[in-house]
Amino acid sequence: MNNFQKGMFDKIQKNSNINPEDVLKVADSVKNANFSDERTVRGLVRHLAKMADKPMTKEKEDKIVQAIVNNKMPGDMQSLNHLFKK
Repeated sequence: MNNFQKGMFDKIQKNSNINPEDVLKVADSVKNANFSDERTVRGLVRHLAKMADKPMTKEKEDKIVQAIVNNKMPGDMQSLNHLFKK
């Protein structure tokens, strides 16, 4: 794991208390997932919210799911962070 990846995983663990190994397991489980399928994406979003022990409103879930399904995810961390904090 390079320094960038380690820093990213450290930040994830600090902000969400999710173990980096769990992140890798989820990433591995969805590497062949169809991200244009709303059911698949919604299940993943719910799973990640549960892992992070973060409540998610239906409105926020819908916005995240639609952004992923429609391939409209922000390209920079500030915009991505804003999407998840709304």
